[in-house]
Amino acid sequence: MKKLEEVLEDWEAVIGLEVHAELTTLTTKMFCGCKLEFGADPNTHTCPVCLGLPGALPVPNKAAIESIVLAGLATNCDIEKRSMFYRKNYMYPDMAKNFQTTQGPVAFCMRGHLDLQVDGKAAGERYRLDRLSAGDEAENIRRTADGYVAHVGITRIHMEEDAGKMNHVGGGEGRIAGATHSLVDYNRAGTPLIELVTEPDLRTPEEARLFMQKLRQIYLAIGISDCSMEEGSLRCDGNISLRRRGTEKFGTKTELKNLNSFKSLHDGLLYEICRQAEVLEEGGRIYQETRHWDPSLKHTIVMRTKETADDYRLFPEPDLAPYDLSDEFIESVRRKLPELPDQKAARFERAYGLSSYDARHVVENDFTVEFFEGAMAQAGDKAADLAKPLVNLALNDVTASVNAGVSIHLLTPRRAVQLVDLAASNAISSKQVKEVFSAVLEEDKDPAVIVEERGMKQVSDTGAIEAVIDRVLSDNPDKVEQYRGGKVGLMGFFVGQCMKAMKGQGNPKVINEILASKLG
Repeated sequence: MKKLEEVLEDWEAVIGLEVHAELTTLTTKMFCGCKLEFGADPNTHTCPVCLGLPGALPVPNKAAIESIVLAGLATNCDIEKRSMFYRKNYMYPDMAKNFQTTQGPVAFCMRGHLDLQVDGKAAGERYRLDRLSAGDEAENIRRTADGYVAHVGITRIHMEEDAGKMNHVGGGEGRIAGATHSLVDYNRAGTPLIELVTEPDLRTPEEARLFMQKLRQIYLAIGISDCSMEEGSLRCDGNISLRRRGTEKFGTKTELKNLNSFKSLHDGLLYEICRQAEVLEEGGRIYQETRHWDPSLKHTIVMRTKETADDYRLFPEPDLAPYDLSDEFIESVRRKLPELPDQKAARFERAYGLSSYDARHVVENDFTVEFFEGAMAQAGDKAADLAKPLVNLALNDVTASVNAGVSIHLLTPRRAVQLVDLAASNAISSKQVKEVFSAVLEEDKDPAVIVEERGMKQVSDTGAIEAVIDRVLSDNPDKVEQYRGGKVGLMGFFVGQCMKAMKGQGNPKVINEILASKLG
């Protein structure tokens, strides 16, 4: 099978996403008063409405409608004042009433968009990006100095209810294949779920991954979902097809179902692009079907042939009246919009002089942005000077600790500022910052106390350093002669000898400067 870069020379990938988010910050289901609770005992939060028993009538959850309007406003959508629910009919045990209540052709939120900043290695997947100069535009992208900005359209965000959960017993990895029987938990049935559908504007697996990450940041910022991919409250389906470069007609698409991590989304799409290219180049045919990405086997598996809209026999929900959203209601929701991630990143750039890259990445995770803002509030007059080292601390040491399951609560904002200020004032080296960081989390002490107790404070006194350097040069006249003869790699030897003589407490920057002056 060819590699992605080889495939993209001849084929263009056309990718669209369907992102499902459960409104987990609500307390009750979409059309009944049953409690929303992840991990509850099976079938303990059900009632005649969510089980579809005869005569039970749905009552819409106003808070859920506020949430979807909030999501639409945050993603630049037009809010449709008039819309309605439909019945999507299908026979499967995860929905006891044999239909799902969802929206029809007109959803609450229509015609939105998000702009993706793609740079670094992620930008490398875009075909022939190097042919564009900064500022150039091609298709839906604009070239930047370190990558590009991709404009991704959003077709709609509609409201629907989630299905129950199937637990397959006896099969491998909980899958239906090989299972002896299946159990159904209807606790999740009726959970308010919003589905965002993109335009087919994505062209690389990295763009798809970045879109998903950005959407998650937005949903977390507006507080409508916990967006836990591990627990299934944020899920993604990827639609992918290929067409020959230079052609306009779409190819036959396949759908990768229920991708539950950013890595699975990227890797599943990458594999499917390469698989489809291999099939087409060998004269085969791509079928419209739903496929499963198996991360352990690293390939996709056919689940079923894809249903069409006709198969669902959609018709207006007779038990729910159409919705007429007033201007006053929409504006009341708009007033609840918080500062969104892009706005926060732009503020960090303006206020603290951060680069676009640093500002964008520090707002990617709630813990890094909380850490950074807390530290900035403590930094006072030094905020602009310490912003960059605090971002580095957040993106490197803090992120690594959180990912490893280590609590960082002992590194308070005041201690974080003190730590980077010690490095900025040359009291400790950048290497020592990591040592002190770890010590703070282990010993619950201020950085300055740790530096003092361990005798780590750097010597920056030029007189003291110059005396050590003179001694080292005097003891190694042959090395001095070799250096001046062109063997400049010996600078590392001289620095090492000076640091050894000063028991590691000499300021490397000052040592290098004085050595360069004396040897030059």
